Amino acid sequence: MATDAALLADVGFFKLLDDDERAVLAQQIEHHTIAAGTTIFREGDPGGIMYVIRSGRVESWLYDEDHKRVVLATFEEGDFFGELSLLDQESRSATAIALDDTEVLAVDRTDLQLLFQQKPDAALDVISALGSRLRFTSEIVRSRAARNPNEVIEERLTLGDRLSDKLAAFGGSWKFILTFGALLILWMIFNSITAQPFDPFPFILLNLVLSSLAALQAPVIMMSQNRADSKDRIRAELDYRVNVKAETEVAELHAKLDELRQDLMRSIDLAVRYQSANDLS
Repeated sequence: MATDAALLADVGFFKLLDDDERAVLAQQIEHHTIAAGTTIFREGDPGGIMYVIRSGRVESWLYDEDHKRVVLATFEEGDFFGELSLLDQESRSATAIALDDTEVLAVDRTDLQLLFQQKPDAALDVISALGSRLRFTSEIVRSRAARNPNEVIEERLTLGDRLSDKLAAFGGSWKFILTFGALLILWMIFNSITAQPFDPFPFILLNLVLSSLAALQAPVIMMSQNRADSKDRIRAELDYRVNVKAETEVAELHAKLDELRQDLMRSIDLAVRYQSANDLS
């Protein structure tokens, strides 16, 4: 269903255009109504079309490396989505679902090329809007690429790991020192003053208990230290993944923006040549 220039004037993405530019673009783009709960496109679907929301809400999400659903953003009136596939014409990198009954305007590369051929000045306005969106997408990548290391560590803990951590934490606390110290003093006093001590001086049974406790406590402490090393490795690994993802995504965004800029400059050049030819004739 074709749209008209009046609809474009109400959408933030097209407010940078003047009335003539919106009139040209309105002849090309289409206006669609999408029911709530409808999947607009899925990750891996063919791209090449960008959507601008006139009303309603759309959620964009994907599955991360752990196959967990990660919401990238929720788009509302005036927002646009699907612009990356418009730039490189590759498959979709995320899934988009309409949360409410939504009205969208569909824009493809042909629409923009026709606009730029007739109105070259509109190219700079569109570049400005897309550049702001690419910066926003870059921030999404930086903020959502990371997983909470504490959650990852918690998921990987076994019952033995939890028990060793708790025993090591208790064995290295003042609560343990004071409690065990008081127990030793009571043990020695009781066996020193009672008429029938169960462990008379030199407290051989007490020495056996202490030796057994030390023999058990040492491996528990070593297990806890190994757990600390494992936690550090998990944090370092997640930090590395975040850095790699951020670097890769930002580089891709810059490449797509450069590609769009080159396409726009070619369109502007063709439009200028066409206008010059008309002026000469």
